[in-house]
Amino acid sequence: MRALSVSLTAALQALAITLPQPQPLSIPLTKRSSLRTDDGYVDPASIRAHISSTETKLLRGAAAFERNTGVALFSPSPAKRAEVLGSDPLVDDSNERWYGKIEVGTPPYTFTIDCDTGSTDFFLPGPSCGEACSGHEIYNPNSSSSAEPLGRTFTVEYSDGSMATGDLYTDTVLLAGFKASAQTLGVASLYSYELSSENFGADGLMGMAFESVSEYGANSVFQTLVSQGAVPEPVFAFKLASSGSELYIGGVNSALYYAPFTYLPITQQGYWQVAGDAIGIDGKEIVNGFSAIVDTGTTLILGDTSYVSQLYAVINATEVGGGVYSLPCDAMPNVTITLGGKSFALSAETFNFGKYGSSGNTCLGGIAGSDGLGDLWILGDVFLRNVYTAFNVGNFSVGFADLA
Repeated sequence: MRALSVSLTAALQALAITLPQPQPLSIPLTKRSSLRTDDGYVDPASIRAHISSTETKLLRGAAAFERNTGVALFSPSPAKRAEVLGSDPLVDDSNERWYGKIEVGTPPYTFTIDCDTGSTDFFLPGPSCGEACSGHEIYNPNSSSSAEPLGRTFTVEYSDGSMATGDLYTDTVLLAGFKASAQTLGVASLYSYELSSENFGADGLMGMAFESVSEYGANSVFQTLVSQGAVPEPVFAFKLASSGSELYIGGVNSALYYAPFTYLPITQQGYWQVAGDAIGIDGKEIVNGFSAIVDTGTTLILGDTSYVSQLYAVINATEVGGGVYSLPCDAMPNVTITLGGKSFALSAETFNFGKYGSSGNTCLGGIAGSDGLGDLWILGDVFLRNVYTAFNVGNFSVGFADLA
């Protein structure tokens, strides 16, 4: 009987070795909302609100990093740090978000999630979420045979005073067909009105940064996939564009870029933070040597207010308040960001953030000033829509390539 058991075990092991491995798959992404109105105009107040929300999100993660590691991630403005500590904004429906699909539970149910490389934690609305969750798909751990309670609660508070709170669970998560077992997720028992489907188009949020900036003290979904050997490569990649956007899991989509990649090592295993070479405008390098976070959850490119003002001074742009600048719509400058020795240009379409004022001839620029993050830059969608971006968890690097 024992010999039969050993033989059966050996046969099963041999079978497992010869089974085909999962191939990297893509998740189509849609842009649910925009800072622009339907007629192409943009309100500077909504941009300033987005800047504040981005600062708050990243500072909250930095506070978690310091709690988790005992080391400061970066040096924000002391006043801003005190203002936003403990809050975690989710921008409302006037801001851009990239939405994809994910499956959770056994049997699996499909949810729409916001894909955010500028945070780590994953949460969904639960069965006690309340009226504000009308229009959202509800995750019910009692309907999943693989769900397990962790006996801990979570609370996230937002810069506009809204909040979500609930319980932490583990469950099976399928991302592009790859299975993460015992993934930590927040199950919200309360969504405030600001997180209703009218204001937040996704059901929940999936962070893709590192455990050290997690409020839960847990891996992201993708990091769990990597740690469990569930993906063929420890890489995910984004194409963000007006059409054809996707999140690719377990590798890169060779049809979407021109080789080679320019890879930069991350400088901190918290956010996807890299060291850049230069930022220039109309052939003049204004910023030389800078640190930046690569963040799909931020719409703009954000930088220290003093450097941003120097950039716009080259083209005589006008500040309309709060680090936001206007310029003629038909005079978009040539903006380049140099990373790893390669210069990447911003198209006029992506740099032009929309019309401003009554004339219809004035537009707002896609780079804005931020006072809350020290000298740290944020490379958001205004930059990322010009490149194909690969995030490598195996060697802790970010790669950029020209779009095909």
